Amino acid sequence: MLISGGGTTMVNLAERIAAGTLDAEIALVICSNRKAKGIERAEALGLPVEIVARKDFENADAFSEKCFALLAGAGAELVVLAGFLSLLRIPEGYAGRVMNIHPALLPKYGGKGMYGHHVHEAVLAAGESESGCTVHFADNEYDNGPVILQKRVPVLEGDTPDDLAARVMEAEREAYPEAIAKFIAGELG
Repeated sequence: MLISGGGTTMVNLAERIAAGTLDAEIALVICSNRKAKGIERAEALGLPVEIVARKDFENADAFSEKCFALLAGAGAELVVLAGFLSLLRIPEGYAGRVMNIHPALLPKYGGKGMYGHHVHEAVLAAGESESGCTVHFADNEYDNGPVILQKRVPVLEGDTPDDLAARVMEAEREAYPEAIAKFIAGELG
């Protein structure tokens, strides 16, 4: 699991694994931000954590090589991007095995710089009637790659970015475990 921030998605997945509703194991957490709250949360859950700060590497290729070397060493069969904000160069051996979740209905409101409240602000500014989240296989571009599933939520009159974010986060809490379970069951090709 790769994180950059608070690790709430990681905690959701870890809780589902502990409850027996998601048949998976988190072999390793890689965090790209030394100050992220998610590091503390991962350690509190007893998960192994490695900090691989993007700024410590000359380019995305070197950064990605380090991340994937650690993932391979941990025996990761699926890489779950959970609020991971750095672009990864996905090696051929991991094609179709790196999942991302995005807080919008891709292809709308994706791409570099479209994360967190930036997404919700853009959805509201455009006057959309619905938003949601998208789980997709990641490739070497931001918020690109084959869609696995989407969950929709309404945009309500008077919504603030925080209001919309809360509804989208609830959809994410269901969508990501569902997509991971489909991968584990061999239902995604």
